[in-house]
Amino acid sequence: MQTQSFDYIVVGAGSAGCVLANRLTESGRYTVLLLEAGPNNRHPWLHIPLGYGRLFTDRRFNWCYETEPQPECGGRRVIAPRGKVLGGSSSINGLIYIRGQAQDFDHWRQLGNVGWSYEDVLPYFRKAEANERGADAFHGGDGPLAVSDPRDRHPLAEAFIAAALECGYPRNDDFNGATQEGAGYYQTTMRNGLRCSAAAAYLKPARKRGNLRVVPEALAARILFEGRRAVGVEYFEGDQRRTARANAEVIVSAGAFNSPQLLQLSGLGPAALLQSFGIPLVADMPGVGDGLNDHYAGRLVFRCKEPITLNDAVRTLRGRIAAGLRYGLARRGYLTVAAIAAGCFLRAHPSSETPDSQCSIALYSGDVVGGALHDFPGVTGVCTLLRPESRGSVRIRSADPREAPAIDPNYLATQKDREVIVAGVKALRRIFEAPSLARHIAEEIEPGPACRSDDELLDFIRRRGSTTYHPVSTCRMGQDAKAVVDERLRVRGIDRLRVIDASIMPAVVSGNTNAATIMIGEKGAAMVLEDAKAGSMARAA
Repeated sequence: MQTQSFDYIVVGAGSAGCVLANRLTESGRYTVLLLEAGPNNRHPWLHIPLGYGRLFTDRRFNWCYETEPQPECGGRRVIAPRGKVLGGSSSINGLIYIRGQAQDFDHWRQLGNVGWSYEDVLPYFRKAEANERGADAFHGGDGPLAVSDPRDRHPLAEAFIAAALECGYPRNDDFNGATQEGAGYYQTTMRNGLRCSAAAAYLKPARKRGNLRVVPEALAARILFEGRRAVGVEYFEGDQRRTARANAEVIVSAGAFNSPQLLQLSGLGPAALLQSFGIPLVADMPGVGDGLNDHYAGRLVFRCKEPITLNDAVRTLRGRIAAGLRYGLARRGYLTVAAIAAGCFLRAHPSSETPDSQCSIALYSGDVVGGALHDFPGVTGVCTLLRPESRGSVRIRSADPREAPAIDPNYLATQKDREVIVAGVKALRRIFEAPSLARHIAEEIEPGPACRSDDELLDFIRRRGSTTYHPVSTCRMGQDAKAVVDERLRVRGIDRLRVIDASIMPAVVSGNTNAATIMIGEKGAAMVLEDAKAGSMARAA
């Protein structure tokens, strides 16, 4: 096949890649090729909110990665799911819309990343957002991404919020407003009872444009270079090897695992690693794949007194039919349930000035995340360590792009991380023991009342804890020697190549990462267009 040329090639149609495809084509001035390793997003469970439970281990739409054995987690391999479909992880995630704390972005700016303070990024959050509450100083009302309140207010979620208030935490009806701290309901990326993924919000309207070509089931093999200038991408479409040329830039938006993998396959990364696989070295960049930062969580399981949980709704054929009918007729009920229903952002460790723990209630329970639900009324308490110090890595295992990389988050590697997560789980337990929620609870199943001391809790968290699926920082933005991209997301020392996705975060934000990744896509697209305009003006002069 003859090599085709485009102005921009975007690798990865995930949360950031869909934004880029939309924003770079909306003027009609530029042509864009969008490559996605996964398929189109036509499957109905990609649009029904509860689909995250059905697709958690579905290799058609999920990379289904797992980590290297984790020394501080009993030597276990921990699941590491990632979306492999148009929309990426936004098509299979738990739908929670959390931006993080203002202090997270101010910290990015303090590290020398000009233009990334909270004041700088807030306009891009607002630009993206269509909040059903309308626009205000913190929120957008007419952006592509739908943000909604819960379709139904479940009595156990109500009880969780009331119990948190009984524990002394403040009520908070907007975790993305003036402050994050406190207890309330989560808003979700949902519109009229349907998932609003990045593909639905950004890519669907953009696909009508003649200057955008979307190629699903196209696995990028390597970036093509002339010297240190990126000029195109080689990719597999089925068994066929294709090449495409970029007249302006190549933009890598493949996510925190696949973006560093592609850079390493292309000759950008730790020299010794690449040379061991016979990959021609373009630049020795030890920071590519370094610094992996991810949220780890402890999970408590409770048996409820009343059969009002998702476990009960799906246990019988009659229950499943009733849930399906309610959803089909009214777009309400259990099929609109997000991964977590209500939460409390709190300071569990005495040294923390802002919330360090995200405590939540999920309206279901099971032995393993993504597995079968229990045959009794059950809920899960989740405590996420918001600002983990522990850092890991992503490294290719071979020169074959089809082989999964070695993913090592290095969970719970620091004493501070271990102290904070134990304190957070204890705080979560107190919420479940407060009167408003305790009256609904028959017993604690995991870890059980016999597990009380800090050492016992830490042992339980090591053995039974897991990720909350927020990997970042493997192509980190910064000014130091190991930073991969600069503040305009250009790969350092390389011309016409950027990384624009969650991998550029200097550190994980304090909460779910999808909203921040879409913001990065919006801000990254704006910078690409600004630089293109400046370059055009310079050439004209």
